[in-house]
Amino acid sequence: MILCFDTSTDRCSVALGTAGRVVASQIVAEPNAHAVSLTPLIEAMLHSVSVRAGDLRAVAVTIGPGSYTGLRIGLSTAKGLCYAASLPLIGIGTLDLIAHTIFQHCPDADLAAPMIDARRQEVYTALIDRQMNHIEEPHPLIVDTSAFGQHLSQNRIAFGGNGAAKCQTIIQHPNAIFTSHALPHAENMLALAEEKYALRHFDDVAYSEPFYLKEFVATTPKNKVLGGIS
Repeated sequence: MILCFDTSTDRCSVALGTAGRVVASQIVAEPNAHAVSLTPLIEAMLHSVSVRAGDLRAVAVTIGPGSYTGLRIGLSTAKGLCYAASLPLIGIGTLDLIAHTIFQHCPDADLAAPMIDARRQEVYTALIDRQMNHIEEPHPLIVDTSAFGQHLSQNRIAFGGNGAAKCQTIIQHPNAIFTSHALPHAENMLALAEEKYALRHFDDVAYSEPFYLKEFVATTPKNKVLGGIS
């Protein structure tokens, strides 16, 4: 039985699954609520199916790219659970998760282009085939009319994730498919997590870090002034 959770975007979701079947899941779609929602969400879900931490075999968590704060909260929570219950840690790339979900909703697509909103016209993206091989590795991209042009001329590409909608009016090609149903969700992590578990592809509980893709820069709130007085 594997506990999965995703905190890479505004949404916070948790799921529990075994042998390819999701047995429980919950989600909170409230922005910026990961810190207060994640642990109670996990506890409530486990309690609802009478599962204890000792019944788990692994913890899977999205490691990025995505929300800097969300990724830190998710990974630190996963590490705490793994330390406490001596469980292996499985890191799932957020773009891989979205691509896996895209293919479920777009059976005619040759390639998936998962997209995470990175503000303005920029997204975090990759290009992934149906065998989950990376044709293009994760990278930040400022989207313009030439984006993915070479690949679109030869493949049907499905775009999904919370960054795809703003690109739909820019990427206009007969081979471009857009889906609104491919947001990251812990329920869709199970297949990827079980595959990594079978191969014993575990992350280091002590030293693993979020995959930010771009360097994290801490900022000062606008209403804070020198001397710590706001």
